[in-house]
Amino acid sequence: MAAGAQGWGAGLNAALSAQGREPAIFSRAQSYIGVMIDDLVSRGVTEPYRMFTSRAEFRLSLRADNADQRLTPLAASLNCVGEERRRAFGAKMELLGKGRAALEAVAFTPREAASFGMNVGQDGQRRTAFTLLSFPEITFPDLVRAAPSLAQIDAATRIQLERDATYANYLDRQRADVDAMRRDEALEIPPDFDFLALAGLSTEIKTKLAHSRPHTIAHASRIEGVTPAALAVLLATIKRQERRRSAG
Repeated sequence: MAAGAQGWGAGLNAALSAQGREPAIFSRAQSYIGVMIDDLVSRGVTEPYRMFTSRAEFRLSLRADNADQRLTPLAASLNCVGEERRRAFGAKMELLGKGRAALEAVAFTPREAASFGMNVGQDGQRRTAFTLLSFPEITFPDLVRAAPSLAQIDAATRIQLERDATYANYLDRQRADVDAMRRDEALEIPPDFDFLALAGLSTEIKTKLAHSRPHTIAHASRIEGVTPAALAVLLATIKRQERRRSAG
């Protein structure tokens, strides 16, 4: 599958080059193809490449259910989408936009939500219907009972909005984690740091780190096979040790 994706990407860009057009760039935040290509170009490989979800910093947003939302606009800009699909996608996005706006336009206090059988924390905070939809025990029919105007949203759009609401808070946290990681890339790794003692990492990753002995987090990120999750563990361990030294 990875080899096929590489061939597809190479063929697409070869065609664009023949037409005198700019190459298609797939970002890590946009697709797994982007993650793979960036890994191969920036880190290289010494063995067949394996596409693990752990390689992606934005894997919560790289989901099967939103693949068309992420990639159809790019495909359309490259003329890789037929007119029928363009129209279908445009109609879907219009419905999603209107549905999201309708959910955001309705809000309830905890007491109002409870009066319709939706139990949320009694903190006095007013929440939109979209936010309430992220609660596992609250369903779209619950919202429709509370706000009948939401009944106009069709079944397919409801399903996508439910998924988007479910992941919304996690995506915000993920973006915050990634931003923090980028800020910490310049953090220096102590010369005597024991990579083999890192907890929660595979022996393979620990061995690669110990062999390369990176001097910064950014340096460690360029080592083949070192995933974003592994970098997070490394960063947390270094900061924990720094706090202990400061306290001592």
